[in-house]
Formats: sequence, C-alpha cells, structure tokens
Amino acid sequence: MSSPEPSPPIRLLLCDDHAVVRAGLRALLSSTDGMEVVGEAGSGEEALALAARVRPDVVLMDLQLGGGMDGVTATRQLSSGGEGSAEGSGAPGPRVLVLTMFDTDADITRAIEAGATGYLLKAERPEELFAAIRDAASGRTALSAPVADRVLAQMRSPRPALSERERDILQQLALGLGNREIARALFISEATVKTHLGRIYAKLGVDTRAGAVAVAGERRLLS
Repeated sequence: MSSPEPSPPIRLLLCDDHAVVRAGLRALLSSTDGMEVVGEAGSGEEALALAARVRPDVVLMDLQLGGGMDGVTATRQLSSGGEGSAEGSGAPGPRVLVLTMFDTDADITRAIEAGATGYLLKAERPEELFAAIRDAASGRTALSAPVADRVLAQMRSPRPALSERERDILQQLALGLGNREIARALFISEATVKTHLGRIYAKLGVDTRAGAVAVAGERRLLS
C-alpha cells in the first residue's frame, strides 16, 4: 500500500523593514518542516508586488514599516485579494499574520479590521510562531495570549461613541489644523479643544493626533 503524498509546504512571505529581523525569521522558518520562505519585503509596496508574483499562503506582516505604506494598509490590500491574487482570477489573497512588537488596542483593532487572520507578538516563542502560521494557513484565527486578552476586554467594554462635537474636532484634526485653528473654526476656546482631544484619544485608544486620524479613517469616522 503506497504512502500518502506529503502536503506541500506553507509558502511564506516576510515583510519587515529590518533586514536583520527578516534574516533571522528566514533562518528559523527555513529549518522548519512544512514551511518555505518564498520572498522577503522591506516595505508594504514591495510586499504587494512580491505577493502577486510568488503567491504565498501566509504573509508575516510587521505594522511599522518606516516610510511609505504601513502594515495595516498592506494587510487590507492583501486580504482583499486585490494585490495578492492572480490578475483577473478572482482568487482570494494570502492570509496575513501580523508579527509585531506593538500591542496597543488601536494597533490590534486596525489590523483585525483590515483583515488580518492573526496577530502575534515578536516576543513569542518559536513554537508559538510555528503554530500561528499553521493556523493562519488553515484559515484559523491566531492571537498571542496578551492580544486575545485585549480583544476580549474591548468586546466586554466597548468604548463609547464620539459625540457630534468630538467628530467635528476630529474632522478639523484630519485637515491638519492645530488647536488654535480648530478653536477659531468651531468658535470654541483652545482649552475646550484640548479637553475634547483628550476624550477623543481615550475613546479611540490612541495617544497622538496622527493615531487619532489614522483610527478614525479606518473606522470611517471622517466625512
């Protein structure tokens, strides 16, 4: 009786702007049975172009990629099948497994909403990474334990919605206006603007103006 054919290896594309990190991941994964690194990218743009050519099963995606396209935007395009699938085939894109150092609520929410199959922290043990890759390749969600805890906490205690005034201020913020300009545009004091900004940051789970605008864009809060 003939033995069954072995399963093809999981084809992996690495996207990280640090060459040393990519080299370490390649060395680790290439020595693991059932996995094959078929490409490396140092930017979101490069990951999209490579994915269309090498057709990976799973993309390991960092979120912070220096200049240019960030990991969330690249994740959205890859997950939608628009860039990672063969042209005109209608085939789904590769699974995207976020592999990052950042575990803030805003980062996790943005990545999951963008279509990431999993979210893993770089501090995890190699065995956890291997298991997450296999889960992602099979379409199963893979989350680091701290990330899973944060997701559950968000589900149990969702942040309150933005008020109409907070949305107005957020819209001005997206236009690049400073506190003084926002105060003049909305006929309120700078102190009131600062108070509202603090509430906006808390509700969106961010601590910077750029972070607030990015999350607002992801959640379609901007007109």
